[in-house]
Parts: sequence; C-alpha cells; structure tokens
Amino acid sequence: MTQRIDQRLDVTGLNCPLPLLKAKQALNRLPADSYLEVVATDPGSERDFQIFAKQSSYQLLRQWHEAEFIHHLLYKP
Repeated sequence: MTQRIDQRLDVTGLNCPLPLLKAKQALNRLPADSYLEVVATDPGSERDFQIFAKQSSYQLLRQWHEAEFIHHLLYKP
C-alpha cells in the first residue's frame, strides 16, 4: 500500500527552528485529514518533529533517512 501525500515541503538547507516553523505554516493551510511530508537536512529536525507531535494534535507517522535527507510524515486529523 502506498502512503497518500497531500503536500511535500522541501526545507533542505534550513536550520532550526525554520524546518518546524515552515511545517507548522504548511499544516495550518492544509485541510483536515491531510498528510504532509517534510524533507529536511537539519539533524535536529528529527527530535524537533517528535516533540512537536507530542505537544500538538498532529501525528508524526514516520521518520526515515535517505542519504543526507531526513523525511518526516505528518498527519493533520
């Protein structure tokens, strides 16, 4: 089964706090029941997105690495 992605956000080259800030802005613009994939290069983004998901209504479904890229898959209920 393939994962539905409603929007992809490229924040490569940006450092903390910008990847998370841009993801929050994108999530705010998305309707409910949407999936956002964020592609980052900042190693700190992995922890930032984990904490963000615990403190918000958004769900962090998956994180994975591909070469120097860190992917974050978020769901907006």
